Amino acid sequence: MNRTTLSLIAGVTALAAVTGFAAVSSPDAGAANEAAGAAARLPVERTSLVCPPPSTSDLAETAYTSFTPVTNGAEGEGKAALEPAVQAADEGGKDGGDGGDGGDGKGEKSVLEPKEPGKPVVGDTSGGEAPALLGTAEGRFAPGWTVQQTTTVTAGTGRGMLGAACTAPDTEFWFPGASTDADRTDYVHVINPDDSAAVVDIELYGKDGALKTAVGEGITVKPHSAEPVLLSTLTDEKQANVTVHVVVRSGRVGAAVQALDDKLGGDWLPASADPSGSLVLPGIPKDATAVRLVAFTPGGADVDLKVRLASPSGLITPAGNETLHVKGGMTAAVDLGDITRGEAGSLVLTAADASVPVVAAVRVLRGEDGKQESAFIPAARPVGTRATSVDNTAKGTTLAVTAPEGTAKVKVTASAGTEGGTAASKTFTVKAGTTQNVEAPVPAGVKGTYALTVEPESGTPVYASRTLATKEDDVPFFTVQPLPDDRGSVAVPEASEDLSILQK
Repeated sequence: MNRTTLSLIAGVTALAAVTGFAAVSSPDAGAANEAAGAAARLPVERTSLVCPPPSTSDLAETAYTSFTPVTNGAEGEGKAALEPAVQAADEGGKDGGDGGDGGDGKGEKSVLEPKEPGKPVVGDTSGGEAPALLGTAEGRFAPGWTVQQTTTVTAGTGRGMLGAACTAPDTEFWFPGASTDADRTDYVHVINPDDSAAVVDIELYGKDGALKTAVGEGITVKPHSAEPVLLSTLTDEKQANVTVHVVVRSGRVGAAVQALDDKLGGDWLPASADPSGSLVLPGIPKDATAVRLVAFTPGGADVDLKVRLASPSGLITPAGNETLHVKGGMTAAVDLGDITRGEAGSLVLTAADASVPVVAAVRVLRGEDGKQESAFIPAARPVGTRATSVDNTAKGTTLAVTAPEGTAKVKVTASAGTEGGTAASKTFTVKAGTTQNVEAPVPAGVKGTYALTVEPESGTPVYASRTLATKEDDVPFFTVQPLPDDRGSVAVPEASEDLSILQK
């Protein structure tokens, strides 16, 4: 047998291993001629997440919560852990790959380490020195791994509740809704989970187009480290509404914008869904006192966005704000006031020319003058197969579900609590074009916080968000996180063995 034949056999064997199919017996002659079947969805075996540094305030109190839903077909072994990015950088990247191996050999205890899927686990920290975190889950802990950091700051710039769902690294991010105004202190945090340095550009776009930036290009982020960039150091222009574009030249990073206001509190501004001609911004609190919509189109063409509110009774066009004109390469904004008027609501945006892509977000205010707090809701990705939120409580959590295109059936499962309790499930029907604040189940005998997992059971697109809320000195602290698909499974094409290629 010659070297070429050996190489081909090795290649076929490797492909079989990757696709999860390998047979030791001779293939059936008829089967060899059949086309490969539809791709099967299998649980992922490894998940990486990055969490930004929670706060620079000495008054900050931060809780981390980790949860992995029980997933059929997931491996019986595995682990998940979060470790500090700063420490990992100091060690020079000993671990191989996606942001850490749970702390093995690093001499630094993980912030938290889950013991089993289906039960959330918590960790905490105080003060303004907490670093960014790098997380990796493997085996049975990987499919749908979700981590939330929730911070409360009782005084100072950005006081309020700041919530961030830790995210997977990527190569491009859009943040409409940031600001370089005098009352705002906005940082973009860039976190590199990998062994090699990443190089990123940060672009800013205001009402008249691109803002001139001094040091926004070619920013190097060292391996296993985080780089905070204060937006006001990138430009001298003071603008209330800015779109931030983070694009990676080499490597991959996680990114998030921390938006802090001197008077209106603060929160994390998550990245918008990818530019599209149709966007959904789910779960505006029903008691919102002010809603500002910010949109941007990265192309050169202008677009008119049709603005609608998905209310509990159906799609409504807000009087006086039927459309928003967005000029190409320029950030547009409009104040929608108390658009929800005491009812659950989500914004549905549709471009008149569907070929013109748009990104968008809203800033939401709750409370009265002098006692207001802010949060941000970006255009969201659909729930897809499954999505999870963590750090929930029976009295402080609102789960909003939107079905903009058709009636949807949705199953919601509450996990056991961090300190005890029994999981519970409910199924809801959400009518086409509506938003519902569903009465999510609460675990029986729950102690601590718990996870809520949302699973659509019909083919129509579903969008969701979760609001956490509390009160501090009559100020309504709150934070909102959209619930995109947890990417707990991956499509693996069916492969068949065809040894006839060895004879060609």
